[in-house]
Amino acid sequence: MGLASSLKKVASKSLNKLGGNVTIRQITNGAYDTATGEVSESNSDTVVKGLLENINNNEVNDLIQAEDKKLTISAGDITFTPTPKDKVIIASVVYNIISITTNQQNNIPITFEIFVRA
Repeated sequence: MGLASSLKKVASKSLNKLGGNVTIRQITNGAYDTATGEVSESNSDTVVKGLLENINNNEVNDLIQAEDKKLTISAGDITFTPTPKDKVIIASVVYNIISITTNQQNNIPITFEIFVRA
């Protein structure tokens, strides 16, 4: 577990120096309203540093489109694992999460590569 812990710290320090501010909006379902027939949502925002990149041509497939972006954040900077129902906010632009790749060492998350679409 020592190597994974060290890698997580290195990822966090590197992204803090090189990345920009990114807000990860964790969305959780609340109570069901019988009057409206809708489920309420609760939002929790976490600001982290992240590295935003364009998609490479070899990453384009049925799910990922050429105009999508790839955001890399450190797993050590957040207390939850992002899911496709969450949102990402960068420079006041709200992005939908399309796919998430977790980079791990010894089953411990080090970084998350989040594919997003505006």
